Amino acid sequence: MAKTATRGRRKAPARGKSKARSSGGGLLPWAVIGIAAIGGIVAHDHWKSIQPMLARPSTPITRDMAEPRPAVRKDAPPKQVALAAPPPKVPVPQSQSQLLPPAAIPTPMIQPIKAVQPPASAAVSQTGTVAFGYCGQGAHINCVGDGGVFWYKGEKIVIADMASPVVDQARCDGERRVAFAAKSRLLALLNAGPFTMNAAGKAEPSGAPRVVSRDGRSFGAQLINEGLARKPGAAGSAWCA
Repeated sequence: MAKTATRGRRKAPARGKSKARSSGGGLLPWAVIGIAAIGGIVAHDHWKSIQPMLARPSTPITRDMAEPRPAVRKDAPPKQVALAAPPPKVPVPQSQSQLLPPAAIPTPMIQPIKAVQPPASAAVSQTGTVAFGYCGQGAHINCVGDGGVFWYKGEKIVIADMASPVVDQARCDGERRVAFAAKSRLLALLNAGPFTMNAAGKAEPSGAPRVVSRDGRSFGAQLINEGLARKPGAAGSAWCA
């Protein structure tokens, strides 16, 4: 009975130790959680100052630290490197054509070129097939000015093989009547059908001289035969006789 009582008394302190161990083991996780929570709050408040520290790249390990260099012995003699001698230059043989200077190239003399005049062209022939009227105050296109002058497509034509009186320059009534008759007759001849104009000289400000004909008959010769014109250069006093 005494032994059993002593055994029961000894087991009491063991129960206290187990309670202390169990209470200590239960508080440790809560302490870790509390410290983590406090650290998170502090990190959140000072995030702006902590972020640059986290963004800094870690310094890489240099090659010198990773690969150690072999130790160089101070007493070892330096290595001598033999330099290769340049090969001797071999002279290139030159041919005889390269040694001689090039021959001078003769320059041909430039001959003056003579201007060739074109042959004289034949008389220019033109056929007219338009309707004519009397010239007025407007533009002269296709109209008759007097017994020996008319306009064809805006060009002034002077009948070269005749001379007739002009209405505005008449010196007497007889010359004025002949001038009106020649003007009317020329208008009728031009409107009678197609006619041919052959150049009789260079164009001048007074008009382009032409020989006007139809079927080989000259208009100037017809007016002369009818007494309404005269040959070029003949005296004009006969109109007022």
